[in-house]
Amino acid sequence: AFHGEGHRKVWARLRLKGIRTSKQRTLRLMREANLLAPGQPRRVLGPRVHDGSIIPAMPNMMWGTDGTGVWTERDGLVTVFAAIDHKTAECVGIHATKNANRFEALEPIRQGVRAAYGSYAAHIARGLLVRHDNGSQYVSRHFQSELAFLGIESSPSFVRSPEGNGCIERFFRTLKEQLLWVHNFVDAEDVRRAVTEWIRLYNEHWLIERHGHRPPAAARRELLAQKASA
Repeated sequence: AFHGEGHRKVWARLRLKGIRTSKQRTLRLMREANLLAPGQPRRVLGPRVHDGSIIPAMPNMMWGTDGTGVWTERDGLVTVFAAIDHKTAECVGIHATKNANRFEALEPIRQGVRAAYGSYAAHIARGLLVRHDNGSQYVSRHFQSELAFLGIESSPSFVRSPEGNGCIERFFRTLKEQLLWVHNFVDAEDVRRAVTEWIRLYNEHWLIERHGHRPPAAARRELLAQKASA
């Protein structure tokens, strides 16, 4: 279902199917068969202005949001806005639109709030931080006012410091490699249907190494169960 997974995830999927082998053997066999995904060039970073971790202790403590673009036959450039949970890497909301404005940028947050808190009302998401960049949509009065209405604290990343919003940036890399760059789309509605369907697959089946090669949704369920029993 996914494209270009590295040897660690192939090893993890083999274990899930009951096939026991080592990571080293998996790496060797994939290298010999020319099945390894191409490596990414390393970017030399300047001074690290974000020295602390952006991974919180539990779900629904910090979300990240941003937008990316994909070209379509009829509508030209379509923007995909998304929001993810920094703890689990689960996508809590996603939206595709021709209009990359502040109103459309809020849609993934609206979806996430309704799903996580069961409603959409004043101060219902108190205690949640939303990390975003300094794009015009996110620093707009409308976007910031909506966060304040929900009780969400705005957490902008530093200018020219994309690593501060690294969780959503890493998610977009996966979304592009697995969907946006490998399919042709007709229009914004075609993109919207595709990303909505793909997110269900991603949340339930994409393996996250820092969660012990478990999917984001499974990590969330286990963490919330631990919190409830504590």
